[in-house]
Amino acid sequence: MDIGIEQISFYTAQYFLDLKTLAEARGVEPDKFYTGIGQEKMGIPPPDEDVVTMGASAAFPLKEQGALEGVEALLFATESGIDQSKAAGLFIHGLLGLPERCRVVELKQACYSTTAALRMAMGLVVMKPQSKVLVIASDIARYVLGSPGESTQGCGAVAFTVTADPRLLAIDPEAGFYADDVMDFWRPNYLSEALVDGKYSTQVYIKALKAAWKQYVGESGRSLNDFARFCYHIPFTRMAAKAHQKLAKGISDEELQTVIGESLIYSRSAGNCYAAALYVGLTSLLDNAAEDLGGKRIGLYSYGSGCVGEFFSGVVQPGYREMLLTDAHREMMASRTELTFQQYEDIYNYGIPTDGGVHTFAQYCTGPFRFAGIRGHKRIYERA
Repeated sequence: MDIGIEQISFYTAQYFLDLKTLAEARGVEPDKFYTGIGQEKMGIPPPDEDVVTMGASAAFPLKEQGALEGVEALLFATESGIDQSKAAGLFIHGLLGLPERCRVVELKQACYSTTAALRMAMGLVVMKPQSKVLVIASDIARYVLGSPGESTQGCGAVAFTVTADPRLLAIDPEAGFYADDVMDFWRPNYLSEALVDGKYSTQVYIKALKAAWKQYVGESGRSLNDFARFCYHIPFTRMAAKAHQKLAKGISDEELQTVIGESLIYSRSAGNCYAAALYVGLTSLLDNAAEDLGGKRIGLYSYGSGCVGEFFSGVVQPGYREMLLTDAHREMMASRTELTFQQYEDIYNYGIPTDGGVHTFAQYCTGPFRFAGIRGHKRIYERA
């Protein structure tokens, strides 16, 4: 029995900042961002958008198609948690009108948590093959203004269903994984911005990749030639390129573009989506691959700072294009509103009130749902 991803949907904020604008404001050459890290734009969530609204908006197209009928679990992955106790997925459960008979859990391990959710979902389906699990990953990457990490901000969410006999991607049983207690990236509870040791984090990312790949090869007996494409965790698109160059030493630029280029298209314009990043890459690959990938194997590398890494793979299913939401994704990306630098900084500096009073937020352009305000320390969500 094959188990894997039945359908996947992607969402990012309706506002973005072009990194040329950021470069001009910070007094650096645009190529430092466009070429150096491979990023062109970063998604900017307005004050009435958060990980709940983005996650619910990612899942909403699946609900409209009836793809969420029969869901028995909602696993929500994020490192932008909004409550120390209540799973943010429960807000999404209510917004989507999912059944009461539904397990809801929030998972955290930096950007790796979505892969942990996928593994948990697969285990639930093994125990009950007729069941269906909804996995949602939603995150907002935020760093101190003017810091080296500022240009790698972004936001986005993915939602996918996990089933037996999936029509999109069947996950292979083999995997390699690696864990180590390191401080390459972290965010204490008392900070709203992440802290990162950039060079060290890159080193750990690659170290975990090499260890996970070695294990995967030992389990599967496969080599790089057994894969049609690769998807990597994407803090910025050049990181994915560097990662694959470590595995495929001597690969030409043309070959590199062939095996990973299509997976980077959405992330180049949405920015870092943290826990969602690998699966934004997967969505981008399936939406934009010129070649029919049906029946072909793709490699996936998931990495979460702190750190946990996993290399695994899956076989794209014949007829998979019938399950894609390509037109909706492209329309969403094309219809976003560009911000000025001042608008970007104003949104960045907008603080969520913490006094427990009654606060109503102005309405901006969002997806189907919005963060309407706070009352008595309770977050209020509504249809946009």
